[in-house]
This record gives sequence, structure tokens and C-alpha cells, in this order.
Amino acid sequence: MTTSLLEAVQVSKRFGQNQVLKSVSLSVGRGEVVCLLGPSGSGKTTLLRCLNHLERPDEGFVRVGDEVLGYRQAGGVLRETSERDIARQRRSTGMVFQQFNLFAHRTAIENVMEGPTQVKGVDRARARQRAGALLDHVGLSEKHNAYPNQLSGGQQQRVAIARAMAMEPDVLLFDEPTSALDPELVLEVLETMKSLALEGATMVVVTHEIGFAREVADRVVFMADGQILEEGEPSSVIDAPEHPRVKEFLSRVL
Repeated sequence: MTTSLLEAVQVSKRFGQNQVLKSVSLSVGRGEVVCLLGPSGSGKTTLLRCLNHLERPDEGFVRVGDEVLGYRQAGGVLRETSERDIARQRRSTGMVFQQFNLFAHRTAIENVMEGPTQVKGVDRARARQRAGALLDHVGLSEKHNAYPNQLSGGQQQRVAIARAMAMEPDVLLFDEPTSALDPELVLEVLETMKSLALEGATMVVVTHEIGFAREVADRVVFMADGQILEEGEPSSVIDAPEHPRVKEFLSRVL
């Protein structure tokens, strides 16, 4: 594996009495595609949200590059940082959600421009040029000026991917990006994600698309009950799992 770019170290998270993550550790190399598989309620999405500090770990920490998210180092000790600093740190990750969360009153290109202009202070002309190029890149060259209600679900999700890319993050995080789509629209989004993987993007993907994970992932991580039960190359975890819980799950979905 290449040098670790993203690392979760013994991350635990509770919601009330429910412990959703139990000392989970995960390392992602630069340019690596990691797919998180497992049953609903296994902690996959919570782990993903911890990776960009949308959820604050109760224990453990997440590092992106040289920074520990949510903290600053002072005299060799980690201290909690400000919300403003967390927002700055969060720019190193780009999140693509299940729901597209586009601004309904803005066109596709305006949605993609929003982050760079409002958060990073990029000049509007430059942001528009970059947003247009990204929309072209995800196959939406004729939809720059379309509003979300004029786009299919698959097209809206591709706008959301372009929006995440516009912030030039180190890591792209995908939370079941095809789960809200009709079956016939899933393929176009997966093809866009495959292209990003081939271009060397670092990606962590929560997905139920086993075929996608087998074809695109460098590594598959199987979670259940808030823990990582098995991880390795897709040919190992998907086609020849060792853990009984992994075998049981895959026998039901394959």
C-alpha cells in the first residue's frame, strides 16, 4: 500500500446506550479505493461520518495527512480546536451523500460553484470555468444550466460528485451514493465513480453494490456490529471469506 493518507485509530462512537463503533482502526493509502461492506446498522455510515468529523468520535481519532481532525497539537498534547478550524480541516475530505442535497433554486453549475466561491473565496469566473469542466467530466456537458428538478436522480448525483470534487479534497467519501436511485440509473453513477478510481482518486465508499466493490476496490472492509470483521483484496473477502458472519452475509446477497 502507498503511504497512509487517511487513518482512523481506535475510533469508538455511542448514541445513548447504543455503541455504534467499537475501537475501529482503518488506514487508507493515497490513491487507494476502499469499499465498506456489511449489513445495515453495522456502523459503516457512522465511521464514514467520523472520517470527516461530521460525527465526533467518543474515543480515538482520525488523521488526514498531517492533521488530526477536530484537534490541534500544543506542546505535544492534542487539544480540541474551534468549529472554524474543524470546517477548514473538513475541506480535505469531500462527501457524497445518499440524498443529493442540491440547492433547488440553483443550476447545476451554480451548485458546483457554491463551495469554492463561498468557502474558499475563489473568483466566480474561475469557479465557473472549473465547475463547467467538472460537469463535463462527469458526463453532464449539456446540463450546466439545468435546475435539479430538470435532472434525473442519476444526473443529480453526478452533480453532487462534481460538487465534492470542486473543493479539491484529498479524499472522496461516498455514503451509499446509489441507494436512492432507481435501478436503471445506478450504472451511470457507478461508471462515474469507476472513472475517478482509474484516475487515481482516493476514495472510501460505503456500498451494497458488491459487483462494484469486486471490480473497483483495492481493498474491501467488512463491518458488522460496529467492528471490522475482515478486510483484504476483493478476491479474498468477497470470493473466499473466512469469518462466519461474512460468509453468512455474502451467501444471502450474492
